Amino acid sequence: MKPRIFWAGDSTVTQNDYTTYPQSGIGQGIRLFIKKEIEIKNHAMNGRSTKSFIDEFRLAPIYDEITKGDFLFIEFGHNDEKVQDPSRYTDPYGEYRINLEKYINVARNKGAYPVLITSLYRRNFLEDGTLSQIEHRDYQESMKNTAKECQVPCIDLCTASKKLLESTPKEISENWFMNLKPGEFPNFPEGKEDNTHLQWNGAMIFGRIVALGLKALGGRYADLLIEPDKLTGVFEGEIINE
Repeated sequence: MKPRIFWAGDSTVTQNDYTTYPQSGIGQGIRLFIKKEIEIKNHAMNGRSTKSFIDEFRLAPIYDEITKGDFLFIEFGHNDEKVQDPSRYTDPYGEYRINLEKYINVARNKGAYPVLITSLYRRNFLEDGTLSQIEHRDYQESMKNTAKECQVPCIDLCTASKKLLESTPKEISENWFMNLKPGEFPNFPEGKEDNTHLQWNGAMIFGRIVALGLKALGGRYADLLIEPDKLTGVFEGEIINE
């Protein structure tokens, strides 16, 4: 039986359809790099944090279905930061960490393999033209610390995506995110300025980064990929192996 990939995450990961096009999630973009026979079960949902995902019983169906040899990819942070919303906010070194361990245990209790993935970096350029240096910092560090202490693999997408944004001309990276002109897409007739969520080409680009992270992890993780030896490039973030 072929392993399956389950995703638990937020809107940067979630599966979109024609009603929200061109918005796309990394869980869609990475499909291009995963072997066709491996099913991807994307449970990620817009606006969710580690807390609200659990409180809304969205982790329970993953626990019911996931089984030995499957993978659980866990990517949260954007909405855990929302201190003004008690239904979603978590302290990065408190409840956030505790929640991550709950996701890890869901996978391990069923014989599956958890993989932590730090948040996609926001494309937040400052007035001086430099990229913000504080996006997701505490949540990124907390997730990496949790990975080390729990001996769980972690792909540091936060650092890797930040480096890519810094090395790419802004006029190119602008089109990776939901920055839309009025009338450009029927679903967004008034246009949109959004440097958190991705268009399809951004989902593919950052999905490729996660795929490079899987290649760097090697073993069973690289085995998920289509011809990993032909996937060129170096993962530009930290890789924590189990």
